[in-house]
Amino acid sequence: MANEIQKADKPQFSVALTEELHKVNNALPEGFNQQRFVQNAIALLNGNDTLTKFAKEHGTDQIKQEMLQAAYLGLDFMSNEAYLVPYDKKLNFTISYKGKVKLAKKYSVRPVKDMYAKLVREGDEFIESIVNGEPSINFTPKPFNNGKVIGAFAVCLFADGGMTYETMSLEELQKVRKHSKMSNKGAWNEWTEQMYLKSVLHRLCKNIELDLDTNQRIIYDEDMAIETDPHEVARQDIAENANTEDFVIDADATEVPFN
Repeated sequence: MANEIQKADKPQFSVALTEELHKVNNALPEGFNQQRFVQNAIALLNGNDTLTKFAKEHGTDQIKQEMLQAAYLGLDFMSNEAYLVPYDKKLNFTISYKGKVKLAKKYSVRPVKDMYAKLVREGDEFIESIVNGEPSINFTPKPFNNGKVIGAFAVCLFADGGMTYETMSLEELQKVRKHSKMSNKGAWNEWTEQMYLKSVLHRLCKNIELDLDTNQRIIYDEDMAIETDPHEVARQDIAENANTEDFVIDADATEVPFN
């Protein structure tokens, strides 16, 4: 009986989502295919037991609103460019590794040629250097290396020949996990290494200027959450460890430059 109710609700959800997309049509990216987006949204619901359960317990309004966020950015759920992750009674919209690369290539003020992230394992060779005033990295992975992960890095190659990159040690990656709402469940448990890659790419994206409209910027910035913001992590560390050990205050220091 429950399955029959769910099947009956999905056409209604399809109509409701289509109506919402029509209302915000002018805010959607150029060339956005509304019909395909709705079809993929329904396919996502059909194939995701967690979302079906969430809809049964909390209704479909949150699902609809979070799906609209993907539409504003032109991201597709069935292409794994974005995810909907239930947490308690709230549904969280998050941009995937693949989605971040897509947005960087599409909206970067400085055109992007390529973008990727890699894990560094024990036995690999990873060297950072400055060559003629420009940052440079040299990565030589050991073939078929399944050794312990010791860090990760992400690189953005620009069409003009320039590049920018970010690195994170294993300690930094683990700190990201520690401050995540889902640190001991879901993706962090099942795909830990993929989450490491997403984390370092996430941090790299903070250095890439994107030409987003106001609504897109709000959604994008919300996804750039606390988990990869070193300043916010520092704030939490201070809050958690306050008064647990002696420390010395610099008499000349008047403010901690978090911002």
